[in-house]
Amino acid sequence: MTNPNYPLLQILEIKKKRVKDAEKVVQEKKRALKEEEEKLKAKRRERDAVKDHKRDKMNQLRDEMDHGTTSDKIQQMKRYLEVVEEKLEIEQKKVEDQKEQVKIAKKKVKMAEEALRERRSEVDKIKEHRTLWEKEAKLEEDAAIAKAMDEIGQIVHEKQRKK
Repeated sequence: MTNPNYPLLQILEIKKKRVKDAEKVVQEKKRALKEEEEKLKAKRRERDAVKDHKRDKMNQLRDEMDHGTTSDKIQQMKRYLEVVEEKLEIEQKKVEDQKEQVKIAKKKVKMAEEALRERRSEVDKIKEHRTLWEKEAKLEEDAAIAKAMDEIGQIVHEKQRKK
């Protein structure tokens, strides 16, 4: 019994290669997402450091006001607090921008995973087709063998009958 070559074997190999490529893309997108999340954590730490600094300066201003100090010093501290507030707004904007980058990276991971699922589905369909094709090829081969055996049997029978 010969095993004929599957006609879509090259296509199956190409589809398998595409699955491997899609898996690499998913891994790369996940790595990029992780990097974006790490950047977000860093931005949050920077923002929180500015918040803590602002809180400390507010407490310092309250202490100065409670202990009585010159109005020049109080005005200077208020101006500095305004600068710190601006810096806090900038840091908050950086955090928001980085959140958007994380969201975009998550979308890219989701899209890559969907593409991978599609590629795997294509491979599964071809494997399923191959299984059916092999069954049909075996049935055809068995039928051809049975026909050949019938013909051989008839020839042998005719020879014996002629003797």
